[in-house]
Amino acid sequence: MSEAEGPLVVGVDSSTQSTKALVVDAATGQVVASGQARHDVSSGQGRESDPRQWWDALCEALRQCGDAAREAAAVSIGGQQHGLVTLDERGEPVRPALLWNDVRSAPQARRLTEELGGAKFWAERTGSVPAASFTVTKWAWLAEHEPDAVRATKAVRLPHDYLTERLTGQGTTDRGDASGTGWWATATEAYDEEILGHVGLDPALLPRVVRPGEVAGTVREHHDLPFSKGTLVAPGTGDNAAAALGLGLRPGTPVMSLGTSGTVYAVSRHRPADPTGTVAGFADAHGDWLPLACTLNCTLAVDRVAALLGLDREAVEPAAGVTFLPYLDGERTPNLPDASGLLLGLHHDTTGGQLLQAAYDGAVHALLGALDLVLDADADRSAPLLLIGGGARGTAWQQTVRRLSGRPVQVPEAKELVALGAAAQAAGLLTGEDPAAVARRWDTARGPVLEAVDRDEAALARISGVLSDAAPLLTRGPADR
Repeated sequence: MSEAEGPLVVGVDSSTQSTKALVVDAATGQVVASGQARHDVSSGQGRESDPRQWWDALCEALRQCGDAAREAAAVSIGGQQHGLVTLDERGEPVRPALLWNDVRSAPQARRLTEELGGAKFWAERTGSVPAASFTVTKWAWLAEHEPDAVRATKAVRLPHDYLTERLTGQGTTDRGDASGTGWWATATEAYDEEILGHVGLDPALLPRVVRPGEVAGTVREHHDLPFSKGTLVAPGTGDNAAAALGLGLRPGTPVMSLGTSGTVYAVSRHRPADPTGTVAGFADAHGDWLPLACTLNCTLAVDRVAALLGLDREAVEPAAGVTFLPYLDGERTPNLPDASGLLLGLHHDTTGGQLLQAAYDGAVHALLGALDLVLDADADRSAPLLLIGGGARGTAWQQTVRRLSGRPVQVPEAKELVALGAAAQAAGLLTGEDPAAVARRWDTARGPVLEAVDRDEAALARISGVLSDAAPLLTRGPADR
């Protein structure tokens, strides 16, 4: 047996690129074991993964955790949002999952918005305006391009739902992840029959929405994981809602997450509904709301630029008038699904380090442009910005965020906040606590605060100007270039 003070719980982060598992002491928050295994993702405009590899990766990550995983009393899955998982009558994938960063459904997003009352209708009904990231647009794309796959589909799931169902044998989801589908109504907290009818999706194919604090099920007998039969399974949630739990967020605290995608969000008591589509009006995992803006191009885009230049990702120099919009995979914020990267201001004496800094600036500019829209009107604009995700520990990322935001920046010492949030949710099942309170008891947001510096207004204005002037180029489809 372990020497933990309290029961052990497992928190899982099944992200775009890998699955990570933490075994955590529910009493102290101490991570007693961890494991990780990678996923394969297709390249090109489409982004797909076979869901079965997520399960295989979970098995491998837990194998790496050793005996500690066998002692766990509860488990929770945090997962990448929006992905469309289609299952047949045996529970096997009909086709690879369409992931959140698959932008092929951009035409369907535009059409759905027009066909059902416009942006205001969608924002008021679902909290968000459809974008190519959202599950409803992916289902519409599948119905148009692969009708045989739609006919073969007997269950529709999100990535975290798929893993939870393989644990319990029951089809469940939670309000946080359901709110990112485009077919869950935020006012009624129920599936929207009008939208489902419009896209031809039978609500019987969807999972039951488990409420915060409710047990989703127990681990069934026949499985490949080191859990005992009867181990409690929490509802799980989407990755951003899990990270919010992992930080123990209180309303109004701003967060910027630097990962494959970039996000800015804050917990709010008010149900969001932004008809511009910049802010997605998501629910959080414990009864409040999580207004959020997301970019498709963040750390991977900057790393790709560094690789093209043959530079270390930290080898930046002041950008000196160079502007780079790193929209390598299209973009969601701003909503430019057909865009590609754009570079302006190149001279004979421009260095690789300046180009690299310009890529950082372009990525952070997109996130900061949405931050004020995410925060409630009464939020403290001088409060430290919590910087999390894989990029948060990079000096170049930290300094770019400080320079362009003009805010103090706090970098939590805790790693793997999505998995920690899932673990806090699992611990809440055992203790009866709010998972966010569990995370605050674990002091997960503790970390150094970097002082504010003067905001680089000139760089912000330059990037905004280029973005505005280049709009005709950025909105062209691939066939128009």
